Amino acid sequence: MQACKAATALLSVALTLASLTAVGDSKLLGTSGGQQIEGQAGGGIVPWALLAGYGDVGEMGVSAAATRVALDDFTLDVAGLAVSYHNRFELSYARQTLDVEPLGLEIQQDVIGAKLRLGGDLIYGKTPVITAGIQWKKNRDNTVPELLGATDDRGVDYTLSASRLWLDAFAGRNVFANATLRYTEANQTGLLGFGGPDGGPRVVAEGSLGVFLSRRWVVGAEYRQKPDQLDSVAEDAWADLFVGWFPGKRVSVIGAYTDLGDIAGLTDQRGFYLSLQFTH
Repeated sequence: MQACKAATALLSVALTLASLTAVGDSKLLGTSGGQQIEGQAGGGIVPWALLAGYGDVGEMGVSAAATRVALDDFTLDVAGLAVSYHNRFELSYARQTLDVEPLGLEIQQDVIGAKLRLGGDLIYGKTPVITAGIQWKKNRDNTVPELLGATDDRGVDYTLSASRLWLDAFAGRNVFANATLRYTEANQTGLLGFGGPDGGPRVVAEGSLGVFLSRRWVVGAEYRQKPDQLDSVAEDAWADLFVGWFPGKRVSVIGAYTDLGDIAGLTDQRGFYLSLQFTH
C-alpha cells in the first residue's frame, strides 16, 4: 500500500538519524506505545504522554510506522516518523491519505507534531508522566471541506496528556491508562478541513486503557471525542478495541476494531485498523 512505501522511506531517514547519536534501549518493552494516526507516540487514535522509542535520559528514540484503517466507505493510509531525545522532547511527521470510495476521490493531509514532557514518571512516584503537545495540520485539497462548510484548510491542535503504568495491578497484570485533553477545530482530524458555522476551537476529551496479558501482548480500548462543528454533516466520537503485539523492541504490531460513526454524511463507519511500527 502507499503508506508502506512512504514508511520505508521514513524508516531510512529514521535509521540515518539514529546513527548520529546514542539510540535508547532503556525503557520496558511495550512502553513506547504505538504510533497514532497523526504520527505521535500513542494508541491508534489517541496521543499518549509517552515519547517515541525506548530512549531515556541522554538517549534518542526513533520510530517509523505504516497504518491502514479500512472502513465501510473509506480507507485511511498513514505513514509516520517520530523522533525523541532525552525522554523530554518529540518531533513527528505524518502523511494521511483518505480514499473516499463512493466518490472516487482522495484527500491528503500533512501533520507535523511536537511533544514536551513536563514532568512525572510512567511508573514511579505519585505523579503520572505529563506531556504538552502540538499538531500543525495542512489539508492538501480543500475542495470537499469547503463544500461541507469548513472555513480553513489548515489548523493547529493543542494537547495535554497524562499516562500511567501500574505494575502487577490487576490479577497479576500490568495496567496502562492515558487521558488527553485536546483544543481543536479540526473536522475529522482535519481531513474535512477546519472550523465551521457552529463555532471555533473546542476542548474535547480522549482516553485509553490497556491491560498487558504478558510482556508482549496488550489488549485495551480507546475513546476520542470530536468537535462536531459542521452543520451539513454530523461528526461522531471515535472508539476502538485494540490488541498490541511487541515481539521485540524493534517491531510492534497493533490491530483494532474501530467504530468511527458518521463521516461526511456516510453513516456507521466501522472497520479494522492495522499498524506496523519499526523502532530503533
